[in-house]
Amino acid sequence: MAKYPPPEELIKINYTTPVKSWMDTKTAFKPGNFSYPGKPDILKYLGMPNPREWTPTDDDWKLPPDWQRIVMEKFRSLLKKYRSFKIFMDICVRCGACADKCHFFIGGGDPKNMPVLRAELLRSIYRGEFSAAAKVLGKLAGARKLEEDVIKEWFLYFYQCTECRRCSLFCPYGIDTAEITMMARELLHEVGCNINWILEPAANCNRTGNHLGIQPHAYKDMMDFLCDDIEEITGKRIRPNVNKKGCEILFITPSGDIFADPGIYTYMGYLILFEHLGLDVTWSTYASEGGNFGLFTSDKMMKKLNAKMYAEAERLGAKWILGGECGHMWRVINQYMSTMNGPADFLETPVSPITGTKFDAAAGTKMLHIAEFTADLIKHGKLNLDPSRNDNFKTTFHDSCNPARGMGLFEEPRYVLKNVCRYFYEMPENTIREQTFCCGGGAGLNNEEFTETRLRGGLPRGNAVKYVRDRHGVNNLACVCAIDRATLPPLCDYWAPGVGVSGLHELVGNAIILDGEKKRTTDLRQNPLPGMEDEEE
Repeated sequence: MAKYPPPEELIKINYTTPVKSWMDTKTAFKPGNFSYPGKPDILKYLGMPNPREWTPTDDDWKLPPDWQRIVMEKFRSLLKKYRSFKIFMDICVRCGACADKCHFFIGGGDPKNMPVLRAELLRSIYRGEFSAAAKVLGKLAGARKLEEDVIKEWFLYFYQCTECRRCSLFCPYGIDTAEITMMARELLHEVGCNINWILEPAANCNRTGNHLGIQPHAYKDMMDFLCDDIEEITGKRIRPNVNKKGCEILFITPSGDIFADPGIYTYMGYLILFEHLGLDVTWSTYASEGGNFGLFTSDKMMKKLNAKMYAEAERLGAKWILGGECGHMWRVINQYMSTMNGPADFLETPVSPITGTKFDAAAGTKMLHIAEFTADLIKHGKLNLDPSRNDNFKTTFHDSCNPARGMGLFEEPRYVLKNVCRYFYEMPENTIREQTFCCGGGAGLNNEEFTETRLRGGLPRGNAVKYVRDRHGVNNLACVCAIDRATLPPLCDYWAPGVGVSGLHELVGNAIILDGEKKRTTDLRQNPLPGMEDEEE
C-alpha cells in the first residue's frame, strides 16, 4: 500500500507563482507522482517500440539512439493526419481561462498542470521545430529544443492528465486539451515511454476480450456466482444467455463490474433488470469489455478494441447493442466510432422491445446507454419498483466525465435515481453536469503507485461530496462508470469519510420487484433493508 500524507497535510497547497521560468524548472519524479513504465513483455506483445527495463527516476531512460528524429517524424505525421491537432497548436492565445479548471492543478498547485501550460510543453517544441521565426527567437517566442529533459517532462505531466476535458469546456477557442494529451502520449510511445497500467489492460483486452484477462469459462463462472447471490437474496434463479446467437440485443459492460466490489452489485442490477423484463438479450464472454484502454494508447488500438464489440454483435446476429455503465467506452462510441469503424449497417437503430421507443440519437452507433434504456422503461411505467428499499441511502450523483462531456448524459441517470431512491441531493452546480470534476483516476491513472497525486486530483470532487454529506447527510455517491466505482471509494474515504459508492443499476436492482420473488430482507450487498434489521432467514 502506497503511503501518502493525511488530508490536513495534503490540503496545504502552494499556489504562489514560481520564481523560475517553467522552462528552467527541472522535472522532479518522486514516489506518488508517476506511474510505473510499461513492462517489456507487454510492449513486445503489443509490437510497441523500445521494450526495456527502466524507471522514471533513472538518469538514463535508455531512449533509442536516434530518438529525436523518431519523435519529430511522428510529430509531423500527427500534424499532417489530424488538422485539429495543428489548429490546437496554433490558436491558443494563453488567455488562462482554463488555468484553474484542472483538478490536478487545484489539488496540487503545480503550474505545469494548468491545462494551458501542460499543452505549452508540447507547443514549445512545435514552435521550435515548425515556426521559422520561433526558431530564431527561441525562448522569446515560447520555443525550445527537443532534449531528453523534455521527454521526461512530457512523461510526468501528460500522465498526470486524465483527459477529462473539463478545461476544454472553458476554452473560448474550443481547444480539446485531452486530444493534445493523446497526441503527446503517441509521441512518447515512439520511444518506449508509456505506463503499464494502460498497456497491460489493452494487451489483455486484445487477447481475451477484457481488460482483466478473464478467460471465457472463468467469466461464466463469475457470472454464475453472482446469480447464486441473487437467488439467495430474491429466491429467483436467473439463467442469463451467454454467447447465444439470434438474440435481439447484445449487452456489453466493463469487466470491472464482474470482478470487484462495488461493481459486482451493478452487474447484479443488470441481471435483475433483464430478468424482470424477460429481455431477449445475450452477454458475450468474448466481447466482455465495454471499456477501451486503446483511447489512452493509440488510435489504432482504440479502433481495434472498439471493433471487437461490433464484430461480436455481427457474429451473434444481434440487432443492436445495449451498453452498460462505463466512462471511456461511451466517449469512444460517441466521438470516434463512426469514423473509425462505422457505419455499422449490419445493425439496426435501437428500439426498445418493451416500450417501442426508437432511439434515433443512437442511429449512427447502433448502441444505446443503459441509463437511457432504463429511464424510458420507467417513463412508460414498465418497472415494478419499491424505492423504499433504498431508504438506507441518501444519495447524490457524480456525473462521470466521459458520459457527461462526451455524450451529454445528464438527465437520464438523475431521472432513474429519483425513481428508485427517495432521498436524492445534488452537489453544487459548478461541480456537476458538464462542469463535473474528475475522479482523478481516468485515462489509465487509477493505479496504486499514483495514489497521492490521484487523491490531490480528487480534492474538488471530494469537497463537493463532503458538502452534501455535511449539509444533507448524504452517505452514497452514485455513478455510471466502472473506473469511478474503483476510484471514488478511496477518494471518499479520504476526503469525505462515511460516503460509499454505488452504480446506478445497483440501486435499480434493489428497487425492482421480481415476479414471484421471496420477501426480500437484504439489499444486493446483503445488508438489511430498512426495517428488516431484525429479520432472520
